[in-house]
Amino acid sequence: MIKLGSQSHKELFCHSFINSYQEYTPELLPWPNLDPISLERLRSIPFWQEALYTERKAGIMVSAFARTIEDPLLREAITLQGKEETRHGRLIAFLIKHYQIPIKEPEIAELPSNIELAFTDFGFEECLDSFFAFGMFEIARLAQYLPQPFFDIFDPIMNEEARHIVFFVNWVTYLQIFRGRGLPIFRSVHAFSHYARALAGLVKTFAGVGDREEQAFSATGAKTFMDDLTPELFFSVCIQENTKRMSQFDPALLQPRLLPRLSNLALSVVKLLPQKSNPVNQVKGSLTH
Repeated sequence: MIKLGSQSHKELFCHSFINSYQEYTPELLPWPNLDPISLERLRSIPFWQEALYTERKAGIMVSAFARTIEDPLLREAITLQGKEETRHGRLIAFLIKHYQIPIKEPEIAELPSNIELAFTDFGFEECLDSFFAFGMFEIARLAQYLPQPFFDIFDPIMNEEARHIVFFVNWVTYLQIFRGRGLPIFRSVHAFSHYARALAGLVKTFAGVGDREEQAFSATGAKTFMDDLTPELFFSVCIQENTKRMSQFDPALLQPRLLPRLSNLALSVVKLLPQKSNPVNQVKGSLTH
């Protein structure tokens, strides 16, 4: 077993991230031609403007943070993440232009004054948001909300998000131990404070308030499908898809655990409640008409 905070730990999570990088050009992906109904569905998804702003902001912030890191291996890995975040912004921008999705051009994001804190907050937010994004992506695919080739394009993006959060939880643990704050109580308090801020932003998103930088893609996207989703289906698919995405990683690597554990607890509770209808058919029927 690898000792957390050791040189071997750092080499494992950095090289795992670097070696799993996939090269592609967003503008050259096989974007499908959409029929009028699918095109209208794509344009009606509410998060494109926020997605463009947030991905562009992430690319700028992560790339700038990488330039502040002295450790060559950590700098290489985080520089690569900055490249991927920037590429996500290019992908969203091309999608918006290609399918003529009406948005207001978002303002240019400014670099935060404390860039390490911003990177840390961003990492914890991604751990929360990605868990829900995995589930919502699969629910939309099962419901055939858009043609399958569209999901084929975005499936590798989901895997990139999984890579980001696994790298992040190992990085933040390594950093805490390296700085002499490796006792479980210190790491737990540190994680709790950042998760609390991330959860607060998520709650504001569901409530329809909060600043743009607090908006979470999956929470905003969930509003498109949530009217007819049952809690049992929602939690079941999120847990299932998170397990699938996490299964690609070396078992020695840390993985985000908070939301999977909370969701399993929530699922055990909702399963005790009476079900009014078949949740799978309910979602399929509401999203395919």
